[in-house]
Amino acid sequence: MFHDGYQESNLPEHPYLAGNFTPVTKTTPPVPITYSGTIPKELHGGMYVRNGGNPVSNSELGRDYHWFDGDGMLTGVWFERSKDPSSEACTPHFVNQFILTDLYVSSFENKALKTPILPSIATLVSPVASLIVILWRIFRAALLVLLSHFPGSRQAIKRISVANTSILYHDGRALATCESGPPIRVQLPGLETVGWYNGSYAEGEILQDVKIKEEPGFGGTGLNSWMREWTTGHPKVDPTTGEMILFHCNFTAPYIHYSVIPKEKEKLEKEIFSKIEHAKLLNAPVPGCSGGKMMHDFGVSKLHTVILDLPLTLTPFNLLKNQPVVAYEPSKPSRFGVFPRRDPAAVRWFETTGCCIFHTANTWDELDARGKPTAVNMLACRLTSASLVYSAGNIAPPPHPGSPHDTPSHRPLSFFAKYDDESSVDVEKIYNPEDDNPEASPLLPSSQQQNTTSTFTNPAPPISTDDEEQCRLYYYRFSLQNPTKNLITHQYALSTIPFEFPTVNPSREMQSARYIYGCSTTNASFGAALGKATKIDVIVKMDVQSLLARRPSGTKDKVVDRRSIASILDSPNENNDIQAFKLPPGCFAQEARFVSRIPSSSSEEEELEEDDGYLLFYVFDESQLSPSPSTTSSPSSSLPGAQELLDKATSTLYVLSARDMKTVVCKVELPARVPYGLHGNWFAEKEILRQRGVGMWFGT
Repeated sequence: MFHDGYQESNLPEHPYLAGNFTPVTKTTPPVPITYSGTIPKELHGGMYVRNGGNPVSNSELGRDYHWFDGDGMLTGVWFERSKDPSSEACTPHFVNQFILTDLYVSSFENKALKTPILPSIATLVSPVASLIVILWRIFRAALLVLLSHFPGSRQAIKRISVANTSILYHDGRALATCESGPPIRVQLPGLETVGWYNGSYAEGEILQDVKIKEEPGFGGTGLNSWMREWTTGHPKVDPTTGEMILFHCNFTAPYIHYSVIPKEKEKLEKEIFSKIEHAKLLNAPVPGCSGGKMMHDFGVSKLHTVILDLPLTLTPFNLLKNQPVVAYEPSKPSRFGVFPRRDPAAVRWFETTGCCIFHTANTWDELDARGKPTAVNMLACRLTSASLVYSAGNIAPPPHPGSPHDTPSHRPLSFFAKYDDESSVDVEKIYNPEDDNPEASPLLPSSQQQNTTSTFTNPAPPISTDDEEQCRLYYYRFSLQNPTKNLITHQYALSTIPFEFPTVNPSREMQSARYIYGCSTTNASFGAALGKATKIDVIVKMDVQSLLARRPSGTKDKVVDRRSIASILDSPNENNDIQAFKLPPGCFAQEARFVSRIPSSSSEEEELEEDDGYLLFYVFDESQLSPSPSTTSSPSSSLPGAQELLDKATSTLYVLSARDMKTVVCKVELPARVPYGLHGNWFAEKEILRQRGVGMWFGT
């Protein structure tokens, strides 16, 4: 099925609606596509899928849009196995589909709708947004939701999630996620929408036991049950037990609820049953959270869960304090709530300096000789500011506390502002290894910066000119030994280089992984790069166990490896604690996902290393957006010629060797462009084949 949600030529000049951020409008069922190189056998029959926002109601978004807004669209490559049993060939297929949320269907069917039903995050985060405007947007959203339930409405809006953040697999279901609602199930490989998942079943499923409909779901009952079912964009699935762990964050005390959903479709091995309790835990309160927060991720080990109560608030009650609905308060502490997986009431809160963390990389337990937990360890992508939240909405971010720079204007910068505006302050000064404040250290000498922006210049959002705004892979150790004192014994960065969108070998999740993979950039600090339209041109592999071992005990040094990304790229990859893959000039990647290599024999399985596998990620070549003599040279994506370039542009799926971080074993050529988006996942063939049955929707 093909359809147009809106006319791209009418898109306003917004930095996150231009270039390869420009939404795509066509959906495509699985179609065969070409590739070069060799498709590893591990990919045969499986599917890579990435989620991201593609706004449907768009004609007036130039004044009010944020990268985190937008209707969820899934884009996948399915490696269909040959129907000939004797053949080892497979054919990749491209497919992309909008997720049919209540909001998407309502927006698509109401062509007169000029702005999205929900207020933009840009409105909620703006320090100068009028109280009247904010209240009007909230009232308008509530009114439209209410009217959708009246007779004559084509679509009742039961949930306000756009499901545009991530996608995962649990117990026979592929689930797309977003913080403003419960997960929603989709069917692989066609990416068709099935229905909302409530912790017991998904709408549209074939149920063996009708009584399951009577079980309570996420949120429970009551007037605010619709808020309590808001679920993290990053649920965790235990690779051993099959349990899915989630939290639910809202505006009212106790602010955080918590759920553990066991695997039910297939029986687990007896030895696993003897070790853990398998009863479902639904909506258990987590006491002690300081308020409503913009809480995106959390940490989960085999035995513990870590909730991140950071000074990034998200609550309408901020308006009473003359603050935006979304506000960053760095003078307040970062708090980490650590508790046994099935006992959130036993939470212990650890405090340290304020920061932002959107993604955790790895969480694991530390045990003594008797097997008793003595500490919980966590690696996370730690930002020293909330610049991304502002710049992704075309709002100038405030400076870091104590910054010598003047406070920037809160008005949006010109859509045609250049990245190298001479009036701005250079955010990348030469690194001084004697600097006592490594958090303020720039990442790349200016002489080594590379101009990676496309000749088709996108309008630039405002970015911070504050040297202290960094995003680094950071280590925390929460000691459990003293029952009366909550102490963070270790907290430091493993490297100075920018690092975000982490991934690990799935078999090592919730235990100590040796290798963490992530995205980086040669051009600026990651916070600035995200503000510049997420120019990810380096994929990084860190041997975190080696880096942790390199830091001498008792040292106060806040960084283990002080090399710049340029120095790492110049170093040989072999036997290097940090390895990096640099994309070709003008090409930019998205989040990578690890797929393990399959051993060819039982003896090889014993020798298979943790990094023996592949990284899959989408790549876009921005030279496709360079105007030729036959087209306009204007940077505006709304002028003649630019739209034609966007329509013809395509993306590529890279399959990179995770072992050597330099061999691209396969490139799959897609027939369409994949806009820069958020999170993806790999679905093995056995998971696709074991999906639960789909039937009629309840109530139809």
